[in-house]
Amino acid sequence: ASYGPNPICKGCLSCSKDNGCIRCQHKLFFFLRREGMRQYGECLHSCPSGYYGLRTPDMNRCSRCRIENCDSCFSRDFCTKCKPGFYSHRGRCFRGCPPGFAALEELMECVEGCEVGQWSEWGTCSRNNRTCGFKWGLETRTRQIVKKPAKDTIPCPTIAESRRCKMAVRHCPGGKPRRRPTKTKDKKDKKKKKKNLMERAQKQHSIFLATDKTSQ
Repeated sequence: ASYGPNPICKGCLSCSKDNGCIRCQHKLFFFLRREGMRQYGECLHSCPSGYYGLRTPDMNRCSRCRIENCDSCFSRDFCTKCKPGFYSHRGRCFRGCPPGFAALEELMECVEGCEVGQWSEWGTCSRNNRTCGFKWGLETRTRQIVKKPAKDTIPCPTIAESRRCKMAVRHCPGGKPRRRPTKTKDKKDKKKKKKNLMERAQKQHSIFLATDKTSQ
């Protein structure tokens, strides 16, 4: 039967002009569609977005998914596909994946991420493979990957890091400490050089005057 321009009674066992389908054929799902203030029944082969098919001895129905931000679900409390912008994880929908899981963008799912162990103790402070002879050096600590990620494209957290440290032994045993020239010493050296130049100039001038008198 058909009432009006749309075949609202398609697949119905019983139908009403005002309310649409009341009962559906055995393999179809009954869906109550709402349009503004009006609602009417339809018989569908599969349920629309946000609903799942619930089969009962009495009649198969389209039941609403109760999972927030779910686009399609397997049952009332298990989502199989989330709305755009949300990741699916164990039947739920999340804006971001829980700790320990990584986002698989192509499927919009949360999969097991890379798991790392605890940090080791900080290593010996060194510089240029030496533990002495410098004031400052670097120390490093590491941690191991205990579980590889589900996909090779999922990155692991940092497994090594370094920081600046102060050498425990500034001067190497048996070696002479390195001394940097101070500004005071530089000034003294410059004054001494200037004084020597002045003395040499005066000496040459005296020799020139003596030679000049002899020639006269």
